[in-house]
Amino acid sequence: MADRRTLIMEAAARVIARRGVRGLRVEELAAEAGVSTALIYYHFKDRAGILRATLEFINDRAERYTTERGADAPPLDARGELEQTLLLELQDTPEVRENSTAWGELRASAVFDPELREDLARATLVWVQEVAELLGQVRPMNGAAALAASAERLTALLEGLSVRWLSGSLPVAHARELMAGAIEAEVERLRG
Repeated sequence: MADRRTLIMEAAARVIARRGVRGLRVEELAAEAGVSTALIYYHFKDRAGILRATLEFINDRAERYTTERGADAPPLDARGELEQTLLLELQDTPEVRENSTAWGELRASAVFDPELREDLARATLVWVQEVAELLGQVRPMNGAAALAASAERLTALLEGLSVRWLSGSLPVAHARELMAGAIEAEVERLRG
């Protein structure tokens, strides 16, 4: 059953990336995943459950592709971990494009959906906290408020750069350069 659930989540991310949250229809999702609509309702109860689970799936997938390293890869220092976590959100692969597009669609729909807004706010808070922890490893003498503010700026910038890259108004290489510059600026700012 876990494999079918994963298939459904992969299909939901694709459909949301392609059609947006408003375009997500359970029948289309079932066809995309190759399962019955009854199975989708069995796993997720309703449309809100599908969206909540898809948001969680997207976050888990992003965490995987931003933290995975080969077995023979040397360990990264704290700065390298921070850079990898943020810069690997800007890589031109189908998985990252789909993930980033689906995240943007969920974020846009949250404007009109209070329940989705709460789920997205929680997911964003976790992301900001993770980045703040990484910044704290780079600059351990800083307080929580300064680290959180830097993390907030970096994650917000990353989302904006991602939207520009995905919409074709910014090449991914330039988006990565801008993000790397922002990381440098925030680390220096924390040096104080």
